[in-house]
Amino acid sequence: MNKAVDLSKELKLVRIGNSTGVILPKELLARLNVAAGDSLSYSETPSGLSLNTHDDEFQTQMNEARRVMKTYRNALRELAK
Repeated sequence: MNKAVDLSKELKLVRIGNSTGVILPKELLARLNVAAGDSLSYSETPSGLSLNTHDDEFQTQMNEARRVMKTYRNALRELAK
């Protein structure tokens, strides 16, 4: 079972060229199992933002689901009634 992590720690924003980056502590990097150069994804949740490791397979599946929903929009609307 995963150990609870104190999420109230402060993160530092830094200027990187014309962008802004955030410094993630090594404990958080270890928990996410990521290192410099890896990709992360975020999503908005009712309680705030969620940060996760990027999953190419999941992204491919979501793109296909969006395509199907767009193609069959009318049929899905009728089924929802």
